[in-house]
Amino acid sequence: MTVNPLDPPMLTAALPGVGGRIKQFPEDFEVEEIPSYEPSGTGEHLYLWLEKRDVGPEYLTRTVAQRVGVPVGMIGVAGLKDRRAVTRQWVSLPQEAEPRLARIDGDGIRILAVHRHGNKLKTGHLRGNRFRVLIRNADTSRAATLNAILTRLRAEGLPNYYGPQRFGRDQSTLQLGWRCLAGTASRRIRPFLFKFALSAVQSFLFNAYLGQRLADGLWRRVLPGDVLMKWPSGGLFVCDDPAVDQPRFEAREVVIGGPMFGSRTFAAKAVAAEREAAILAAYQVEPATFARFGKLVTGTRRHVQVYLDDLMAEWEPEGLRLTFTLPSGSYATVLLREIMKTQPEDEEDAASEEAD
Repeated sequence: MTVNPLDPPMLTAALPGVGGRIKQFPEDFEVEEIPSYEPSGTGEHLYLWLEKRDVGPEYLTRTVAQRVGVPVGMIGVAGLKDRRAVTRQWVSLPQEAEPRLARIDGDGIRILAVHRHGNKLKTGHLRGNRFRVLIRNADTSRAATLNAILTRLRAEGLPNYYGPQRFGRDQSTLQLGWRCLAGTASRRIRPFLFKFALSAVQSFLFNAYLGQRLADGLWRRVLPGDVLMKWPSGGLFVCDDPAVDQPRFEAREVVIGGPMFGSRTFAAKAVAAEREAAILAAYQVEPATFARFGKLVTGTRRHVQVYLDDLMAEWEPEGLRLTFTLPSGSYATVLLREIMKTQPEDEEDAASEEAD
């Protein structure tokens, strides 16, 4: 079975979903950032705990910078949050902006708390995000199959695919990435967009790898040569003996590390390496291709499974309310697709759900 990385196989495909719609109102989709660390209380940077409602991530940083009178490059965020939502996150500013903080509130943005810290907040300085999502018009007659879906996801984890929004509207970001990889893209592309497009290709290839593994019944089976990652975070190592590492996998001590292909991706071996090479060959990508881009495409490893220890669902008069936590880099829309069995309409590419 050849999988479609843009519509990869679901873990619970045999169980009907509840349907419905998300983000009919901003309050239907709440996201709260889980920081990597709390501000220390002292230092030359202001850490603002902000709430925004129906405000895009780029608009947020640009508006905050304008209102306090500093360059937008001095604004620090750990991750970009969805526009059509109510979100809470840390934003850092230089201390010189303190006299003008009162100007920030308004037009969907408000300050909830102010602290100090010694360094600027940087992208990736977060452990994950808490979600509270309302699915309106969900089918209440599917309560039994919903419980079966939730039970399986809690037991086996969520396939850690990239959501379709990662590839851009009509896959425009992915298509640009393929042109960048082939050397046929315009030379006038901004460096950020160039890197972002290349990483969309990496994400596509990861989805192909994970989807094929799930289709082959291997998504929870440790193979010789697999790269394993300590859960929830930790070092990488190669499996030399599945008989030793499979019990560790079942105990949730480790998860399988799928390839984000690049010039310095931690190498798999044996059967696992052959499967990864087959993915590149299927899309006519030579491993040496990534070396041409230096630090732009170094590569990494990404969790194949993510566990949902606090996944809860409750029926309300307006629909089905889900609450759950995802680690940084995992997509809420991937989980919603398993539950709804429709592709949630979400054109955004929020870094709350973006890993690389």
